[in-house]
Amino acid sequence: MNNSNRFLWLPRKVVLALFDLVCLLAVDVLYYLIVMLIPNVEYPELSVYFINSLILVACVVAMRFTLGVYATVWRYTDTRAYLMLIISDTLGALVAWLLTILTPLPNATLHYSAVAPIALVVALAARFCYRQLYRRTNRADKSIHKIPVAIIGAGQIGALLAEELAYSEKSHYKPLFFIDKDKSKAGGKVSGLRVYQENDETIEFIKSQPVSEIFIALPKLDSERAEEIFQKYSPTGCKIKLYDMPVRNMNEVQDTSVRPRGTIREFQVEDLLFRKSMSINDRASFDYYRDKVVLVTGGGGSIGSEICRQLAKCHPKQLIILDIYENNAYDIQQELLREYGNKLDLCVEIASVRDRKRLEAVFAAYRPQIVFHAAAHKHVPLMEHSGCEAIKNNVMGTYNTADMAEKFGAEKFILVSTDKAVNPTNIMGASKRMCEMIIQCRTDSKTSFAAVRFGNVLGSNGSVIPLFKRQIASGGPITLTDKNIIRYFMTIPEASQLVMEAGAMAQRGELFVLDMGKPVKIYDLALNMIKLSGLVPEKDIKIVEIGLRPGEKLFEELLMKTETLDKTSNNMIFIEKDTPLSREEVDRKIDLLCRAVRETENDIASPRIKEAMMQAVPTFRNPEEINCTAMQSEEMKEARDDLANPVTAQ
Repeated sequence: MNNSNRFLWLPRKVVLALFDLVCLLAVDVLYYLIVMLIPNVEYPELSVYFINSLILVACVVAMRFTLGVYATVWRYTDTRAYLMLIISDTLGALVAWLLTILTPLPNATLHYSAVAPIALVVALAARFCYRQLYRRTNRADKSIHKIPVAIIGAGQIGALLAEELAYSEKSHYKPLFFIDKDKSKAGGKVSGLRVYQENDETIEFIKSQPVSEIFIALPKLDSERAEEIFQKYSPTGCKIKLYDMPVRNMNEVQDTSVRPRGTIREFQVEDLLFRKSMSINDRASFDYYRDKVVLVTGGGGSIGSEICRQLAKCHPKQLIILDIYENNAYDIQQELLREYGNKLDLCVEIASVRDRKRLEAVFAAYRPQIVFHAAAHKHVPLMEHSGCEAIKNNVMGTYNTADMAEKFGAEKFILVSTDKAVNPTNIMGASKRMCEMIIQCRTDSKTSFAAVRFGNVLGSNGSVIPLFKRQIASGGPITLTDKNIIRYFMTIPEASQLVMEAGAMAQRGELFVLDMGKPVKIYDLALNMIKLSGLVPEKDIKIVEIGLRPGEKLFEELLMKTETLDKTSNNMIFIEKDTPLSREEVDRKIDLLCRAVRETENDIASPRIKEAMMQAVPTFRNPEEINCTAMQSEEMKEARDDLANPVTAQ
């Protein structure tokens, strides 16, 4: 066994404590010998000195353990760790002195006042030397083969990143210098690296240096600042990456051995165009779902599967995933089983919400207390062609599931809706508006019904970002329906968590609306995705307009019209002021739609379905009516105002 591995079998804390013990005893012995050599100075008897030494050593080592000094990884330490060492030794010496004062033990004031400071200096010096030796050893290890990088941000996060890159055995990078906007840092050094001020000459300076990649190490980086940085440093030709620091929990804050390690990742389009995704940690919502039997229809879909992931964290009594698509249901089942094993009572049922008898069997077997209804057909062009399927699956599926929830005494039923239900211009949006009516009319039920309305979710099945990625990977072109088209976006986890929180606060037939932030111009989305791929728009990848699809409009309605909304305890969740219809009125609309389906059952596509939907949903309009005045709409004006901002302009 070589010297470096000789003591690996011992815990690190024990090795460090033994080292300190030897140092303390050595200082004690050395002090005793020095005192003996000084003429005309009285020195205590050896037995008395020995007792005093043991008391001091025991108190100092015990205090170091108590204050977590031995939990520190000294190769990565900071000033706080050295301060804790000073405090622990001071308190240890004070406790030892008090023991000799308050007990029959011999007084050792002179002894402790001399030995304790010397022992502290030795401990500090030993740790500092070890840290410097470790740094030098690791910095010299094949650094010539590492990728040279510049770091944007000379703050605490940047310093942590620089040390991790420079001294980690697993690092493939070599930090060269910092760039920072703070004038006071310019010309100085952080973690041994020079800091340069960010100014008009920064890009040319970086080009003159052997920099291959640029790492962004800034706290609370919002989308505007992220895009500003991306646009500013793209001309350098370097790869631009983000350094994300994890949020430390309360246990880690007290444990200095836990060194927070960030993640270096590629820039994503979400960083540039969308607000930072919020993590919802509402304790009341978390507790609400604990020990409940919860059913999620469409549990294998984009939103449904994420709701299942979030619910699993809440420790439900039982989680039932219901989906007609077995592959999707299987994927989320296996994921949750790997994550939770036997800790989660998980059941999967393959069933269609169209099949009323099958639904009844599922509800009778499990008797869910909470139902999340996420099963639906959602693709606008497909539903325009197959409108009868939108009625069967979306409208009748919601009607069937709501009936079963009432029949078997569910506490709550939460419908996942869409912004396309607002003044719909297509059959899919109108079908979802009809679903909302089904939910809203049940205010007299013992089951609390509610609907949650929000816009597009990033990365969902069939969404625009995966499509653009495939088109870029194949060499283009990127196809746009219209360069002026705008949409509202939210991340899947954020949307799912807000749906759950709205579900927890639901009472009677509310129509909850989620704050989707600012609208995004899809053309800008395409431009940024091309740039993120290291390509040049219109040169390497063309962007081609193909025209609006059937039922499509240039913009989705602004959900956050404050005059029609009531606030909730969450500033991202609002309640739409909408007068519900009676059950009788809704049933008449259902009969109208079902009759249209029966009358067209032998047709592939029929205008009769659209006519019936327009009768059932009064706000249903032809897309041409909306698109001809789209540029004067509040939503399009807001999008243009955002583009006028030089931070986000292309």
